[in-house]
Amino acid sequence: MYLFLLVGCKSAETFTNPLLPQGADPWCIYKDGYYYYTNSTQDNITLWKTKSIAKLPQAEKKVVFTPVAGTPYSKELWAPEIHFLQGKWYIYFAADSGKNIDHRMYVLENASPDPLQGEWVMKGKLITPEDKWSIDGTVFDHNGQLYMLWSGWEGNTNKQQDIYMAAMSNPWTISGKRVRLSAPTYEWEKNGDLNDPNDVPHVNVNEGPQILKHKDKLYLIYSASGCWTDFYSLGMLQTNVNANIMDSAAWTKNATPVFTQSPENGAYAPGHNSFFVSPSGKQHWILYHANDKPGQGCGNFRSPRAQRFTWKKDAPYFGKPVAAGKAIRVPK
Repeated sequence: MYLFLLVGCKSAETFTNPLLPQGADPWCIYKDGYYYYTNSTQDNITLWKTKSIAKLPQAEKKVVFTPVAGTPYSKELWAPEIHFLQGKWYIYFAADSGKNIDHRMYVLENASPDPLQGEWVMKGKLITPEDKWSIDGTVFDHNGQLYMLWSGWEGNTNKQQDIYMAAMSNPWTISGKRVRLSAPTYEWEKNGDLNDPNDVPHVNVNEGPQILKHKDKLYLIYSASGCWTDFYSLGMLQTNVNANIMDSAAWTKNATPVFTQSPENGAYAPGHNSFFVSPSGKQHWILYHANDKPGQGCGNFRSPRAQRFTWKKDAPYFGKPVAAGKAIRVPK
């Protein structure tokens, strides 16, 4: 699964990070000549639309969904993703009633060819098996079958976040069991602060899962450690495309992070990423958020950034976060 994107620049041929002054959990998709971008805004779902990846700050922008006050999904709208599936647009997001323990995932649907037009209809709560706390949902198609990946709790208490997967019978319905693919096991996945201001007291975090397919491999890239720390980083699991991906034993986890902070480049807590390829399909890019300075936490200091990555021995190699202000050639 690849997603197209990009943004912000100084010329028609280059851009610089950050792409926008702020915007956590960035996501973008390319369809019919337009880039559709979104990120967490906390209280609504906003979409950007642009033909030029170099002009996201000047792009057409529209709030496409504002929740009704007092509903179970009226507060803390996190990590929206827009997908085009089976001829319609879908937006997946997490939200709660004002209490973190209530966080669940929800689905919006729009039949219009242009997601900034038409009507976004609430399809309802995306009920995960056992209906536990869940955030950061993403959908991918593997051999004609839709799957949902998300971050959730094993039980009903806030002890740690794990990565789960389940099959889907349609774009708004999970069917069958959930399988835990990853739990925080290494020390670099367990950085945290018990006094987190966002009322997330655990220190063991796996979240923000994304699938990256390359040749005969599937890679699951995820964020680890508390987002409120400077040590928020990306980890990776991998499996063969012919494996039973619903078998956790089929996945192998890297013992070290694959993308982490770069103090020398002024980039801290990089994470919650997505992927896209260039218009030619020849370049591979990662989109993520990061902070400019240490200690800025999970708030509005996080800004979206993008950079090209390569492949080494058929595995993704992300390098270090590019310094803010450095000119980067636009995807070709």
